[in-house]
This record gives sequence, structure tokens and C-alpha cells, in this order.
Amino acid sequence: MKKLSGNRNFEVIIVDRNNYHFFPPLLYQVSTAFIEPSNISYPFRKMFQGKENIRFYMGELVNVDTETHMINTTNGSLKYDYLVLAMGTESNFFGNENVMKNALPMKTVDDALNIRNHVLLHLEEAVRSASSDERERLSNIVIAGGGPTGVEMAGMIAEMSHTISSKDYPEFTSLPGNIYLIDGSPSLLGPMSKKAQAESYKVLQKLGVKIMLNIRVKDYVNDEVILSNGETIRSATLIWASGVIAREVKGLKEETITRGRRIIVDDINRVKGYNNIFVIGDQCFQTSDKNYPNGHPQLAQVAIQQGKLLGDNLKKLAEGKPATAFKYTNKGSGAIISKYNAIIDLPKKSFKGFFAWLGWLFIHIIPLVGFRNKSKLAFNWLWSFITNDPTLRLIIRPGKNKFLYNNSSVKTNQQMK
Repeated sequence: MKKLSGNRNFEVIIVDRNNYHFFPPLLYQVSTAFIEPSNISYPFRKMFQGKENIRFYMGELVNVDTETHMINTTNGSLKYDYLVLAMGTESNFFGNENVMKNALPMKTVDDALNIRNHVLLHLEEAVRSASSDERERLSNIVIAGGGPTGVEMAGMIAEMSHTISSKDYPEFTSLPGNIYLIDGSPSLLGPMSKKAQAESYKVLQKLGVKIMLNIRVKDYVNDEVILSNGETIRSATLIWASGVIAREVKGLKEETITRGRRIIVDDINRVKGYNNIFVIGDQCFQTSDKNYPNGHPQLAQVAIQQGKLLGDNLKKLAEGKPATAFKYTNKGSGAIISKYNAIIDLPKKSFKGFFAWLGWLFIHIIPLVGFRNKSKLAFNWLWSFITNDPTLRLIIRPGKNKFLYNNSSVKTNQQMK
């Protein structure tokens, strides 16, 4: 989008079901009441102020009509010359209806706030309960998925339970529940280095997280997490970070869709069989990059690099020039395990501890949109880490009414005369 800003040859329309852009890697900190949603979000219309060739259209994609070059949304239809799909992924529940219905995903800001409210409400309920078994059920937190999201979530909750529970809940000498981190693979942080895997296991275990590997969540019924080894855990909270699947795009040819519902693209991110439809980020599957013959990892850096190159390529295509093939530059990956402790895997070396933590915080601030968001996040992080007591543990539950006013309660000027 930035690459096309101010270019009079293009009229860019951004379509999204939300009126804001947000940074997914920090959702876990919103869900644990460590930072505000506004720290990682920015309104599209504010972002586009002064950009005459860029417009925002609020709506959710229903389907693509490739014959008429139209997209249909929940709020109307739009015609396109070029269509760029960057819808990302959603939680994959692997067909388990009970898990899908009762577990808590964490893919959106709404999801993160829902987790925050859910956990805090159940802790309040646990405080009032006279039954030790009931208090344990309400306080137990099960996290399914030992990737970066699951590891960061478990570490943050464990840290906060140690430093905040005695202050906020003096009714408990210690929280009656446990934090469980469950993964079906033999190690945490599967795609990362052995050093990262070992460090995350050691730190989380020291924080008291109960790690269960080579075990899957099989079902979730009546606040009972049923595991593949036959064991069960009584818990009112199952946080699902166990897998993702690309968001569905109806209207594309069936042969363009591959595993994980990802869309097959060529070396310039153009969808197989179409001249004017492109896909970037987690949603696309590209095998033309010789270093990644089985497709790129579903990471933010891949999407950022693809987006920048596609902006340049669209300008080249409009001018009749040849486009440049995409090649991913691996800048590393990492995860924050606990306060002052993180792991970073660079292409040739791994780091852990305080400096890795400091570096990873800095890396997370860079992609945020708007100077105000960067400065606010840096200040909030500093204050929260120093005090060990962020002040965002608010239970905010919007009312059920979709609109504040309805026709029966608002009189027009004509009626009032």
C-alpha cells in the first residue's frame, strides 16, 4: 500500500471487516492485560489521511467473481483491475466441534479481549467459591499448542500469576490452579533451534508451567480437557494456539487451493491461472523460491517482504515492464519466554537471555504503525516491567444491543415539532 501511495496511476481500495490495522504477534500481551489494544492497533482512515489515491471500505469478503472482476462483500460489491488477497489465517480446530465451540482462539483483537475477560471473570468466581475443587477448575488454564504463541502466552501468564496474584487476590495464599502447556510434538517451538527449544522448556518449567509433550487435546466437554493419552484436566479455560488454516476465498478455481487452504502462487505472488489476482502472506503457497521449495514459513516477515515487492511489481506491470521474482530474506525468528528472557534464532546463530529479550522487544516495536503507538508501547512496557503490576486488568463487556439507539427511541425533528 505504501509503495502505491501518491501514484496517480493507481486507485487503491483497502477492504477489511475491521476499521483498524493491528499487529498479531503482540495479541498475547493484550490477552494477558499487559498492554492496551490501542498499542498494537491503528485506524485505517487515520492512516490514509492525506493519501488521495487510497480509500478504505469496511466489509468482509464473501466471494470473488473472477469473470466480472468483482468482489462481493457483506456491505456491497467492488470492481477490480488487480486484486490482492492478504487475509491471513484463522484457527484450525482440526474438525473438533467441541473444541471449536468451547475453546478460546487468539487470532484477533476481539479474541484477545475475550480471553482477558474470560480469565478475569473466572478468577473472580474462584474467589467467591467455597469448594477447593471448584476453585481449581476455575483457575486452571490449559494452552494447546507449543509454538511461539503458546510459549509466550504460558510464560506471560506464569509471570503474572507469580507477581500479581498475591496483590490482586489476597483471598488466596497462592492461586489454586495450574498452567498447562500441551503440544503433540516432542519439543516446544518445533521450527526453531534446539537451543531455543531447550531454553523455553527450562524457563517455563522453572516458572511452574506443567509442560506435556507428545500429547494432543482430543476433546473438550463440560470444562474437561480430554487428552490423547487418556488423561483429563478439569479447566474452565482452554486457550487454542494449536494450528492455523488460511482464510477461505470462495470463487477461485479448486486447483489453486492446496494444503492448509493456502493459495498457489507463482514467483511474483500471482495466483495460478489468473493474470490479475495476487496473494501475499500466510494465505499464499509459493514454491519458486529455491531456498523454500516447500513454501515459506507463515511469519510476519514473509508477508512484509512480499507486500513491499508486490507494490513495486504492480507499478512495473502497469508500465509494461517485467516483474521481479520474490526471494525471502530470513531475518530470524524468536519468542519472549518470560520477563527479561527471550530466545532469538538468526540464520547462523542463536541468542538467549536479557539481550535477546531487549532485541525482540525492539523488533516488535519497529513494524507498528504510527509514532504514537511506538512511544506508547515502549512506555507501557517499561512501566509494566518495572512495577510488575500493569493496570489493565479490566473486565469490559459490551452490551448485547447492536446499536445504541433504535428507531423507536429516537424522534426525528419532524416528530418533535
